[in-house]
Amino acid sequence: MLPNSATATAPPLEHRTSGLGWINTTFFGSFHVLALLLGPLYFSWPALAVAVGLHWLFGGVGICLGYHRLLTHRSFQVPRWLEYAIATLGALAIQGGPVFWVGGHRQHHAFTEDVDKDPYSAKRGFWWSHVVWLLAPQNGTFNRRHYGKYAPDIVREPYYCWLDRYFLLLQIPLAVLLYAWGGWSFVIYGIFVRAVLLWQATWLVNSATHRWGYRTFADTDDDSRNLWWVSLVTYGEGWHNNHHACPRSAQTGWRWWEVDVTWWTIQLLRRLGLARKVVAMTPAGTTRRLP
Repeated sequence: MLPNSATATAPPLEHRTSGLGWINTTFFGSFHVLALLLGPLYFSWPALAVAVGLHWLFGGVGICLGYHRLLTHRSFQVPRWLEYAIATLGALAIQGGPVFWVGGHRQHHAFTEDVDKDPYSAKRGFWWSHVVWLLAPQNGTFNRRHYGKYAPDIVREPYYCWLDRYFLLLQIPLAVLLYAWGGWSFVIYGIFVRAVLLWQATWLVNSATHRWGYRTFADTDDDSRNLWWVSLVTYGEGWHNNHHACPRSAQTGWRWWEVDVTWWTIQLLRRLGLARKVVAMTPAGTTRRLP
């Protein structure tokens, strides 16, 4: 059992919402507007390369490998210094701090598609699970104490609590570095365009992979599906039915054509001696621990 051990006795989120949250709506909306308006004006191939590179670094390594498979599911272990570094990359993705992200995702797995307890239940509709849950949150959605109950191992780490409070401030030194490196085009693409593309990719895992695709494991107690094109933009997270069938596995794609870039990265860390106790899925849907 994971150290969060979220159980059926955990307090539910309130099904009713308090309406549109204007702070969140303004924040996410302004990023999208700035990316759409300034992206074409400041376009350059080097700037686009920066956006793509940071999309992988913050999204593929920070979120998919770090927040998700390492911190949430503890699918493998790395040295503490490397775990902190990877978590910092996750915080730079602007998807919340580790307490919010890990606690929310563990609650999602504990109560998948329960409209009262799953923070982004797909049964409440495509757009709810895609983004509305962030714009019109249920009571408790952004409550650190609420999610701390699902992530006590994360809350015990002072650095993770600091990241959870101040993750947005990390964009300031990032913006300074990007401006010094390539001017405003690097800032626009490295922060705004990259953030919007990464948000949309991550949100598709919550929405699209619960609606379209195939189910290798039909006995999962949810409507999760495997969707190849979501996997391409999320570094393997689109093999969602595989993941829900075996959430502890560090590997989500186990057919040869189920591309799982995050798994490849974990395998690289393992070969370098930086990852150990790696839990891998087998074609039978069970797990095995690699040396």
